[in-house]
Amino acid sequence: MIDSSSSPNFKFIDLFAGIGGIRIPFDQRGGQCVFTSEWDKFAAQTYKENHGGEVYGDITKVPVKEIPSFDLLLAGFPCQPFSNAGLKKGFEDTRGTLFFNIAEIISFHKPKAIFLENVKGLVSHDKGRTFKEIIRVLEDELGYKITYKVHNAKDYGVPQNRERIFIIGLRDGEEFAFAENPKKTTTLGSILENLDDLDPKYTLSDTLWGSHQRRKQQHIEKGNGFGFSMFNQDSPYTSTISARYYKDGSEILIEQKGKNPRKLTPREAARLQGFPDNFVIPVSDTQAYKQFGNSVAVPAIESVANVLAPILGGTKKPRKWAPKRFDFEWEF
Repeated sequence: MIDSSSSPNFKFIDLFAGIGGIRIPFDQRGGQCVFTSEWDKFAAQTYKENHGGEVYGDITKVPVKEIPSFDLLLAGFPCQPFSNAGLKKGFEDTRGTLFFNIAEIISFHKPKAIFLENVKGLVSHDKGRTFKEIIRVLEDELGYKITYKVHNAKDYGVPQNRERIFIIGLRDGEEFAFAENPKKTTTLGSILENLDDLDPKYTLSDTLWGSHQRRKQQHIEKGNGFGFSMFNQDSPYTSTISARYYKDGSEILIEQKGKNPRKLTPREAARLQGFPDNFVIPVSDTQAYKQFGNSVAVPAIESVANVLAPILGGTKKPRKWAPKRFDFEWEF
C-alpha cells in the first residue's frame, strides 16, 4: 500500500485476492489498491495484517456501482465451466460463474487494463471451451486486446516448478508485450531455514513416513509415478506446492541426514513463492500452507508489473515492499 499522502500513479482492484501476492509488485510500482475482495476469513486475516484496508467478502454480493473507479483489475479467479458457452449471447452466457462477476465489473468500469491469473490447465478446461469463451468475452464483448502466456516460477529465481497462465488485456487496442523470460536459476537451499533453529514438529513421524513409503511402493507396483517427492538443498527446484500441502507434505519433502524427511516450514513455503521475509504470517501452520499453496510466485508477477505499470502511467521507481498493519473489521 502506498503512502496516503502521495499521489498514486494508477489505481487497481484486487479480486479473489488470497493473501495479496498479485498486488505486491503493483504496490511497489506506485499503484494504489482501492478495493479488495476475498471470501476466506483466514486469508483475509493475513491480507489485512500485511496490506491494511478493507477486505470485502463474497464478490457476488457487492454491487458493481459501489466499487470505486480504477485503472487495473487484478484477479486470480477460480476455474469454472460455462454451461452455455458458444451461444454467443454476450457475457450473460457466463452467468452463474465467478468469471461473470469479473466481466460485469469490467463492463461497468471499463478499466485501462486487466490482469487475470489461473492454472495452466485453464486452456484445456472443459475441452477448451472455458478458455475460448473467456477470450471471446474479453475481446468481442468487452473490447480488450488479449495476450496470454504460461509462466513458470522456476524461471524467476524461486526454486519451484509452478506453471501458471497470465492473461493481460489492454483497452486501447494495443497488444501487451510480455517481458523476455529471465531464466533466473537458484537452488532449494536458498530458501531453507537454519537447521539449528528448526522445530522438530516439521520432521515426519515414523508412522507418517512409513505410510508415505508404503503408498509410493504401491504406486510403483501399479506402474504409475505417484507418491511422495523428495528434495535436498542442491535441488534446482521442487514440485508445485498446493493448498493440500498441510495434509502430509507429500509433494515436497526435504531430506535430512540421519533422520526422517521433513516438511517445509510456513516461512519456507512463503519463500518458495517469492514472498519477502517481512511478510507477516499471523495464522496457524495449516492455514499458512493453504494460503501459500493457493497463492502466486511473486517474482513472476513482477515481470508483468514491470511492463504494465508504465502503461498505466507509473513513473516512480520500484520501492521495497513492507507490510502495513491497521485495525480492521471484515465485511462478510
